Amino acid sequence: MTDTALLVIDAQESFRQRASWHEVDSPTYLRNQQALIDGAVKKGWKIVRVFHAEPEGIFSLASGFVRPLAELRLDRPDLEFHKFRHSAFVGSPLEVFLIENGIRRLVISGIRSEQCCETTTRHGSDLGWQVDYVTEATHTMPLTDASGKTWTAQEIKARTAAVLDGRFARVCTISEALAYESLADEGTAAAA
Repeated sequence: MTDTALLVIDAQESFRQRASWHEVDSPTYLRNQQALIDGAVKKGWKIVRVFHAEPEGIFSLASGFVRPLAELRLDRPDLEFHKFRHSAFVGSPLEVFLIENGIRRLVISGIRSEQCCETTTRHGSDLGWQVDYVTEATHTMPLTDASGKTWTAQEIKARTAAVLDGRFARVCTISEALAYESLADEGTAAAA
C-alpha cells in the first residue's frame, strides 16, 4: 500500500481560453505533467485530479472548459472533484480521502504555480502532510503587479519555489519525487 498521493490541480482547458495562456511554455509543462502522472501510476500512488469551478465564465461547468487538458492522459484517478476555492482542501472530499487511504505524503502539480498549487501546498503542510512541490510539473502565466512590473512565468515559479522550500514543502524535480519510496521506509532507514 502506498502512502503517497499525486495531486493534479486545475490542469484544465479553462486556462487555454485566457489570452495569457502561453503556448510557448505549455508543451514543456504538459510533457512534465504527463511524466509525473505516468511515474505515479507505475509507483502505485493514489492520484487525485482536481478541477477549479466558478459560477460564471470559462471556469463555469456550463462553459464546457472544466475538463482535462486534451494532451494529458489519466484514465482513472482515484479521486476527482471540483473545487470552488484556491485550496483543494476547502469544501472538498480531499482530506477525508487522504486519511481513509493512509496518505502521509502529497506530491503537488498542476496550474497555477503561485495560486492553487501554492495554496494547496501550504494548506496541506499546515494540516500535517509531508508535501513535495514539483515546480517543473506546474504551470503559470505572466502577471503584472500594482506597480506595473510584469513578472515572467519563470520568475513567478522561482519565487513560489523559494517561499515554499523548507517551510511548507520539499521543492523537488520529477525524478526526485519519483525516487522516494515511503515514509515508513525512511523511518526504518533512519533507525538502522
